[in-house]
Amino acid sequence: MEIAKEAVAGGADWIEIGTPLIKSEGMDAIRTMRKAFPDRTILADMKTVDTGAMEVEMASKAGADVVIVLGSADDSTVLDALRSAHKYGVRLMADLISAPDPVKRAVDLEALGVDYVNVHVGIDQQMMGKDPISILMEISEKVSVQLAVAGGLDAESAAQAVRAGARIVIVGGNITRSDNVTEAARKVRQSVDSPESVDVRDRGTVDQEIRVIFREVSTSNISDAMHRKGAMKGIHPLVRGKMVGTAVTVQAFAGDWAKTVEAIDIAKPGDVIVIYNESKDIACWGGLATLSSLNKGVAGVVIEGAVRDIDEVENLGLPIYTSNTVPNAGDPKGFGEINAEITCGGQAVKPGDYIIGDESGVVVVPKERGYELARRAKEVNKTEKRLFDEIRRGGTLSEILELKKWEKH
Repeated sequence: MEIAKEAVAGGADWIEIGTPLIKSEGMDAIRTMRKAFPDRTILADMKTVDTGAMEVEMASKAGADVVIVLGSADDSTVLDALRSAHKYGVRLMADLISAPDPVKRAVDLEALGVDYVNVHVGIDQQMMGKDPISILMEISEKVSVQLAVAGGLDAESAAQAVRAGARIVIVGGNITRSDNVTEAARKVRQSVDSPESVDVRDRGTVDQEIRVIFREVSTSNISDAMHRKGAMKGIHPLVRGKMVGTAVTVQAFAGDWAKTVEAIDIAKPGDVIVIYNESKDIACWGGLATLSSLNKGVAGVVIEGAVRDIDEVENLGLPIYTSNTVPNAGDPKGFGEINAEITCGGQAVKPGDYIIGDESGVVVVPKERGYELARRAKEVNKTEKRLFDEIRRGGTLSEILELKKWEKH
């Protein structure tokens, strides 16, 4: 309710009752919003796939103005939902989320007579790098029905959506999870009203975008996005500083620092050297290796083992995470491997995996899931910002999260 009030203050025209909220609270969610916002269009995202007439009737009697049916539902379901919508005086929107051929289905849905077609890329699909704008551009050339668009939109992509032919722009997390909902909504409102005035940023390569996102979020956000996994055990910041990069791995033996130093020659700018050394009582890294790494543009070093020359290392400023410090070093015998899969801090690390470090510690993100987990971590970060805002307003964490309501019984 509070989010809806703040979003309306920022210029939102419609209020969507999302599917998770409907599943949690039922038709009462629609009734409550209808009562509170009598002059706003209420959209009920029922995602109906069967019993079209019944679910449209339920939503309309609860106060919805627009009801969503899944675009991939059978034609008979869509037609029955349409009959019910006409009977109860509401409009029907068909949602193309996960439709195997969204362009063809949009043409079919227009022929069936729906009021709107929603070009929607779901949250899980967004995490894999899909966005709705390119699909919207293609569909807008094929149909004349009013088009809505949804899926990870912000102020910038909202402007792109309007330019691509959208009449309705549906924005979720970038407003509802903001720590300033009204301002976030206002920015989208401005973009929708004046799309030509919005500059579209070049996001660069996928790797560059992944690194940018990982710099914006914490290791705690990333671990949460990985369902509490990915965190190294027993590895702590020695030289503090945010570290983001791709792994160059080293497997070495007790105190043998030959391979750890040779890895510096292999590392590229932006890489993180990740070392498993057999002993925590003999150093395999020190001040000279740190300076050499800085010269190569290495982003940081992670060592399950020991570091020495702490005063020199701290003055140089390269982020280093380790499990111990000692004054004594071993000898460069040359045993071990570079860029083989290793275990460091209890986590499997492969060459090229993303390594992120901050004040809380180090997490490992498999390279094949880098973009997905960066995006999921960003969503976690948005949620936390919203929670901080609600706590500042006087709520307690357990109240805001409704912990007692959702405890297992």
